[in-house]
Amino acid sequence: MPVNLAPLDASTLQPVAGLRIGTAMAGVRKAGRRDLVVFALDEGAQVAGVFTRNRFCAAPVQVCQAHLAGTGGQGGIRALVVNTGNANAGTGAPGLEAARRTCAAMAAIAGCRPDQVLPFSTGVIMEPLPVDRIEAALPQAWADLQGAHWADAATGIMTTDTLPKATSRQVSIDGHTVTVTGISKGAGMIRPNMATMLGFMATDAVVAPGLLQELVRTAADRSFNRITIDGDTSTNDSFVLMATGRAGHAPITSLDSPAGRLLCEAVFSAAEQLAQAIVRDGEGATKFITVQIDGGRTSDECRQVAYAIAHSPLVKTAFFASDPNLGRILAAVGYAGIEDLDQGLIDLFLDDVHVARAGGRHPGYQEQDGQRVMKQAEIKVRVCLHRGEASATVWTCDLSHDYVSINADYRS
Repeated sequence: MPVNLAPLDASTLQPVAGLRIGTAMAGVRKAGRRDLVVFALDEGAQVAGVFTRNRFCAAPVQVCQAHLAGTGGQGGIRALVVNTGNANAGTGAPGLEAARRTCAAMAAIAGCRPDQVLPFSTGVIMEPLPVDRIEAALPQAWADLQGAHWADAATGIMTTDTLPKATSRQVSIDGHTVTVTGISKGAGMIRPNMATMLGFMATDAVVAPGLLQELVRTAADRSFNRITIDGDTSTNDSFVLMATGRAGHAPITSLDSPAGRLLCEAVFSAAEQLAQAIVRDGEGATKFITVQIDGGRTSDECRQVAYAIAHSPLVKTAFFASDPNLGRILAAVGYAGIEDLDQGLIDLFLDDVHVARAGGRHPGYQEQDGQRVMKQAEIKVRVCLHRGEASATVWTCDLSHDYVSINADYRS
């Protein structure tokens, strides 16, 4: 079961003016479920995105990047097509042709050019994309277009997720209500840069050309690039931000302006919630764990230590067992790769429990106190390096028997 992740309440999701969403059952891998999602953007909308850093990236990622580079995302993209059940990754030249064919089919329906369509896929790797099924279902998805279909879209992009993930924010800019709504999916093969995830976020804010890419990159760095479940980096990761410009306020020309800061706050807050929801719904997860590293010389070295802890199978299985074998955390700090680390300065806290001081067991630490915290559904690990003023936080989960079962049975 997801860790403190409530079922989605569709009534909390706000439509974004200038954007409509439709879904359909294409039967890409399994019949009887929504597995095709279409986003239709009004003319003039801007689109920006960040994608996986896996060099073996999927065909749709390559096509998306080419189309965004060609249009610059500045009022050129008119539609997005998302399929689940098949990643169209590890498919070579035929996979690229399949992604382009999907774009052409969508463009014919939407009345735009193929390079004004962005394709996205998620699912099993190294299997041919059944383009004919997608082409056959696209008219149904297009006919289903409505501004309020965010919840259907959140369900339509799921793979091993157990719950759909979506959220909305609204802020007032110059007396105009600005909406931010987004969805995400992901439950396994999760690691930063980015996780095995798809994220789609839209706002009706009026944003000056050139700012959207900075905003989506910063939002990803503050959210989706701070989560990890199993340390694997997927081939298909994509996070897209769309701005329709329909809110009616004066254009935001700087993210550091009062209006820009309001928009950033809404986007960052929504992205963080969606990212944490992925961890809470991690495959087989029973614990949600925050890893905070303080007192580093740079934020990069703090993240380095945080990920060493969050990726450790020994640490993660100890959390699953509620076993306060906390020397495993200190060992992960030690092998994180900081060459001049002074172990005699390190403090370790488990929530409010001071476990280690100056590199050794705290004189007042009792194992029953550690076990009390380990039994909680939400746990905070804090390590103080005492090397500087930098800090970093990542979110992860435990590693359970169910994680192995889910992934062993994934293709069955």
